[in-house]
Amino acid sequence: MDYVNEVMRMLSTSHSCFHAVKNIEDRLSGAGFIKLNEIGPFNLLKGAKYYVTRNSSSIIAFKLPYDPQCFRVAAVHTDSPSFKLKPNPIVGFKNLAKLNVEPYGGALYAPWLDRPLSFAGRAMVKSHGRIEQRLIDVDEDLLVIPSVAIHMNRDANDNAHYNAAVDMLPLLGEMSDGLNVESLLKSKECIKENEELVGFDFFLYDRSQPKLVGANKEFLLSPRLDDLSSCYSALLGFVEAENSGDVDVFCAFDNEEVGSLTRQGANSTFLKDVLHRIAVALGKNDDEFLPMIARGFMLSEDNAHANHPNHPEYSDQTTDVRLNGGIVLKYNANQKYTTDAFSASLVKYLCGKIGSPIQEYTNRSDLRGGSTLGNISNSEVSFISADIGLPQLAMHSCNETMGAHDIEWNVALNRAYYSLPWRIGDGYIDFGE
Repeated sequence: MDYVNEVMRMLSTSHSCFHAVKNIEDRLSGAGFIKLNEIGPFNLLKGAKYYVTRNSSSIIAFKLPYDPQCFRVAAVHTDSPSFKLKPNPIVGFKNLAKLNVEPYGGALYAPWLDRPLSFAGRAMVKSHGRIEQRLIDVDEDLLVIPSVAIHMNRDANDNAHYNAAVDMLPLLGEMSDGLNVESLLKSKECIKENEELVGFDFFLYDRSQPKLVGANKEFLLSPRLDDLSSCYSALLGFVEAENSGDVDVFCAFDNEEVGSLTRQGANSTFLKDVLHRIAVALGKNDDEFLPMIARGFMLSEDNAHANHPNHPEYSDQTTDVRLNGGIVLKYNANQKYTTDAFSASLVKYLCGKIGSPIQEYTNRSDLRGGSTLGNISNSEVSFISADIGLPQLAMHSCNETMGAHDIEWNVALNRAYYSLPWRIGDGYIDFGE
């Protein structure tokens, strides 16, 4: 369970997408990866390992071999559904102060009620003649969103309905003169008295810590499992993998939960820009660069829905996805997921090599599912791609459940994906056996 414990450790401090990227940076730096800056040149050495961030909420890491044939890419995302603080968010009611927030992504609302919350993210702080970015985490039980008592809403258990502008505003404390976000951060010693808060991107987070539950501690219960459990387990496999001679690439994008239409999202040019700069550093022209993409592959890794024990009717009648049942291949006829017979065959081969069971998921044909990273990123750089995930329950709750052993399978799958000597040709995959 070493990998599970490592993922839990990183989850415990990933209270925003910015903190998730900081955790990834720390892991990469500890493994000898060198940080690049997008606003400067990429002076790359063959045989070295690098990473670059965008907006401090997305990150791409890669290993540079001596004579690569293709790009091997894995894509995950760093963001999770939450509530984002609006500018000037303090709202007074009688003697109480609330925070004005708006939904980020498609969150389940009810689980956010009546539990300790706080907020974390990025602040822009003016200090000593310049404005600089700073990570902020008010690491204490700070907020609560109170439910309405059953005596006042007798239908609460039968007809739950939540208005984001009314029901989901967190209680901060008693109102006082001069209370604002800047004064609050100074009182918590998050910024200094002589500094000025210019702006912020702050998100609410559930204060629950990752924990193992179940009769044999076989389940992981944690906030932000979607998609940080896939993200961190893929990262561990990527870092540990023996390079196969291709350009191994790990991408963690922001803003998947809101459509990826940002400069740091999967629908941006971030991946294409980095891959092109790698090709230039390798001395490749376009006639050599584009075939590297055509021969390449993307594993799009975003969690999958397990069959719910209390509501089997929501699963497709031929779908059998179980916690601790191994890697899930996700299919959709309308290509919300990129998996097809060709791309699935590579994943099935790799799972066979590591001994992992393989599970296959489709939505019920009358229920709309979500899209993910593979098809979105292909609008900018077109890889053969398969969508995979780790099975979980309560997706988009502020506290989610998955099988702990599936994390181990994903580490092993990503390690094999980057290490084994497979090659894609015109209508075939050669495994060198």
